[in-house]
Amino acid sequence: MSSKIEEAQEHIRQAEKSLKTSLLKWRPDFDLAADEYNKAATCFRNAKSLEMCKDCLLKSSDCHRQNRALFHAAKCLDQVILICKDMNNLTEVRKYAEKACNLYQQHGSPESGASTLDKAAKILEATHPEDALQLYKQAVDVVTIEDSSRQGAEYASKVARIMVKLGMYDQAADAIRREIGLHQQVGSESAIGRLAVVLVLVQLARGDYVAAEKAFKEWGNCCDAAEVQTLESLLQAYDDEDPELAARALSSPFIRHMDVEYARLARDLPLPKGMAIAPKANVIENAAASYVSPNSGGATEGTGTGLDEMGEGGLC
Repeated sequence: MSSKIEEAQEHIRQAEKSLKTSLLKWRPDFDLAADEYNKAATCFRNAKSLEMCKDCLLKSSDCHRQNRALFHAAKCLDQVILICKDMNNLTEVRKYAEKACNLYQQHGSPESGASTLDKAAKILEATHPEDALQLYKQAVDVVTIEDSSRQGAEYASKVARIMVKLGMYDQAADAIRREIGLHQQVGSESAIGRLAVVLVLVQLARGDYVAAEKAFKEWGNCCDAAEVQTLESLLQAYDDEDPELAARALSSPFIRHMDVEYARLARDLPLPKGMAIAPKANVIENAAASYVSPNSGGATEGTGTGLDEMGEGGLC
């Protein structure tokens, strides 16, 4: 380990030397300095000296930035994010992700910037969901500026799920409508149908039966037969104030197999008159991803197959 530390220190000396100016050297050699700092960071990482590794990566990023090599500057910050994760220093992850994204955008690589925001958000979801939410929202904005509706819909889905998890139902309803709009742009009708179900559940969680009925009338034509039948029964139950009918509708198979956050929402939804709560075990036991992401190649959104696999705090 000591040899790695000594090697790193030598690289740092070379970096500092390349940054010095003189009468015959008017401009610092930022390119060489960035390379030496990066080599030092690798040595420190191998020596498990993560704080020094992070410091060298930040210096390498700054040298690249001053040399106008913005893409390489952003890549260094990508590595800083991973080092922060290894150090369990998650409070700084969002800051470095936003800086990296900004550099990628300046370079003309917004997709790489959005990908960095996405990766950082995944790191933060379990312990810092509010920060993860903000990163996903920024990712939606970045890709939609570039007219990438499919990717935008994927990030918008993550925004909506975190909002539902945090009980932010008003904002979740707006996020789901935005997600529906993005799916409309790419003609993904099946995804819209499933989101119509989610929007009805969110509106009922808000206590707004009229808005729930309006959502069904507006988007119900995109639902399949089973979804239509379940939503009709559910809305009829709330209209008639029939808790038993509502409980049966909320226990339908496709609701049990929706995204974990939405299955939890259905589980905890107050029944008409507040007489009971939907059966918890049956609704959430087999919760799985809510829909197939348009660009996922058939993989379901989210990484778990249910609450038991994902854990109580997990999202992705």
